[in-house]
Amino acid sequence: MLKYFVMTAEALITAAILTGLVRGFLKRSCGRVGKIVSVVCAGVGLVTAGIMSYAKNNTASVDTSLWNLRIYQTSMLAFVLFLIGSVLYFALLRRHRTPMLIGEIFMCITAGCLMIMSLFYAFPDVMGYPHNILLVDSNWLSTDFLFKIIGIIFGLVLAVLIYMGVHRGMLRLPMPAVYLLTLGALAVSFVKSFMAAISVLFTKNMLQNLINSLSDTFGKDPKDIRHEFFEIAIFSTNNASLFLYLTIGIALCIPVILWIMSFVTKPAYSNPAEKRKIRKNIKVTRRWANLVAAVMVFSILTVTSVKTYANREIALSPVEDAEVVDGNVVVPFEAVEDGHLHRFGYYPEGTNKEIRFIVIKKPNSTSYGIGLDACDICGETGYFERDGQVVCKLCNVVMNINTIGFKGGCNPIVIPYTIDNGRILVPVDGLMEFESKFTGKKL
Repeated sequence: MLKYFVMTAEALITAAILTGLVRGFLKRSCGRVGKIVSVVCAGVGLVTAGIMSYAKNNTASVDTSLWNLRIYQTSMLAFVLFLIGSVLYFALLRRHRTPMLIGEIFMCITAGCLMIMSLFYAFPDVMGYPHNILLVDSNWLSTDFLFKIIGIIFGLVLAVLIYMGVHRGMLRLPMPAVYLLTLGALAVSFVKSFMAAISVLFTKNMLQNLINSLSDTFGKDPKDIRHEFFEIAIFSTNNASLFLYLTIGIALCIPVILWIMSFVTKPAYSNPAEKRKIRKNIKVTRRWANLVAAVMVFSILTVTSVKTYANREIALSPVEDAEVVDGNVVVPFEAVEDGHLHRFGYYPEGTNKEIRFIVIKKPNSTSYGIGLDACDICGETGYFERDGQVVCKLCNVVMNINTIGFKGGCNPIVIPYTIDNGRILVPVDGLMEFESKFTGKKL
């Protein structure tokens, strides 16, 4: 239960904060138009996320990394347009003192697009958790399944509370603070999207034309430029939590400002009834400030202490013995019939390398998921089994067991194999093609 609570909360915290900030900004800046647009965009984001979740869990046609790249690109473009449009809108509004409908619509479209992309990025995996759990448990009445679903529900509740607190808090802030906090959070998201896009492009070997162009323009060695992109990709991978903490830090500014306002501001009143109304508003403001502060602090604890406890180091299963016969590593069916993850290896002569591959019988099926114990994104860190699921040790991404053996995302690298007379035959030549993926370190 705790693991799924952490997974759900971590996936949704940023989206909940950004949705609350953007919706609060649109309602404050564009009134009724902003309110309607934000509701529509939230609905579109959740519906498209549901469609993507279905496609990811029921087909093998979705390359998650390429879809994420499209989301990053769309988000960056929307942010640039939002920045330009909002600056021009407020500059003109300050001069003419009259709201411009075209400017409001432009801000609503660009900010709404950012809201859609945020939800479209965060929710597909969360929506797919029950499906993935059932692939393993196969019984929705089992205690294990119910506990996992409870963990997901708790994560969703935390996300809803974050959204409500941020949204309500934004409605009580002065407009300059509303704009700056929204812009700050979206800027953090922009930097994160840029670095993540570079990481995907680098991994997919899609940067060569850009590298050559930059080399010709600035007269630099292409290897140096490629190394700089590599450093960006590594920073993005190793510091993903930094952007989450920055976003939470921006959200924490909301209760701080509200507390200061509640103690410093001394509204004038003309009668006792008006005084009671003012005091009530101050109390309500402090309550929302307390809620935002509480959920933000709890979010920090969730992605640090609770996550560390829930994801305690799990040793990879040992590499099992397998014979090499006629140039093939032979794995008999009876060795992998239990539905658990099994790791096998081949040791090239004259080296200390261990070229590993995994085999797992797919749930409710007679077929097997077979792939290298490494992926294009995270390298040779390997996979382990947790609660009946296959998980990448480096990035903690949970694999859909039915898609193991297909290309895409953090799935194991596809290797050639054949089935013959109750045995899985993995050709040594096919494994040797991936020798460079392994450094010789045994995991």
